[in-house]
Amino acid sequence: MGSALPLGIAWPESNLIPALLGHDQSFHAYVHIPFCEVRCGYCDFNTYTAKEIGGVSQSDFHESIIREIQVSANVMRQSGYPSKSLKTIFFGGGTPSLFSSKQIGAILNSLESEFGFSDAIEITTEANPESTSPDYLRELSELGVNRLSLGAQSFDASVLETLDRKHDPARVAPLVQSAKSLCMDTSIDLIYGAPGESLDSWKQTVERALSLGSGHISAYSLIVEPGTKLARQIRSGELAQTDEDLDAEKYVFADRAFTDAGLDLYEFSNWGKPSAHNQAY
Repeated sequence: MGSALPLGIAWPESNLIPALLGHDQSFHAYVHIPFCEVRCGYCDFNTYTAKEIGGVSQSDFHESIIREIQVSANVMRQSGYPSKSLKTIFFGGGTPSLFSSKQIGAILNSLESEFGFSDAIEITTEANPESTSPDYLRELSELGVNRLSLGAQSFDASVLETLDRKHDPARVAPLVQSAKSLCMDTSIDLIYGAPGESLDSWKQTVERALSLGSGHISAYSLIVEPGTKLARQIRSGELAQTDEDLDAEKYVFADRAFTDAGLDLYEFSNWGKPSAHNQAY
């Protein structure tokens, strides 16, 4: 091991980095599910469609996740890592809702077997409206998933079309209600700043999101990443340039609306009531 960490911090004699030495005997897991049915035009995330992964199946990947959990647990034990139970688990993507409940359950079983769960563990999965159903949510709830992060993005159908999102905005509210009926906490993900999105359209999206009564809302400014379909569409003139001043107005409106509704800003793009997820990140 080296003699010092970045910023000149001395390397601890235990060979455990400072983040692993806290007195809090709990920690958090993020499980990345990098699959999508289609790649949205603005997306440059670490996700893959069936055409992009060269024959690797979701089943193969699910088994690889379990092997990685086992290897990580063994390495941590051999390194003298303090025994800690998981306080939160977050399934992100990609589109975690493309995994079957059986696959999600196998991953959860592996995490519990290797690390243990705290008594009040919070288990979140991201989901897209088009690949989620009330039956699927019920199956997840029976596995212990108790928080749903739903990728609504917008309640304006024309904005969703610009973003290459495939769902009907009318699907969102029934799914949120289904989750609540299962005693799941809910979070809504939004994106503002799509080419052609007016301030009025964004205000209506914010109001629709608030009407669902979720305890957490994320609102991200659209970033036009080089090499994406969206960047090519803007460069060719097919879509208008994004407007930074208008985007700033949209953020100010959202911040005021969410705060007035009792959601606290805890990160630049995230508002929520206190939860284990907020404290973990």
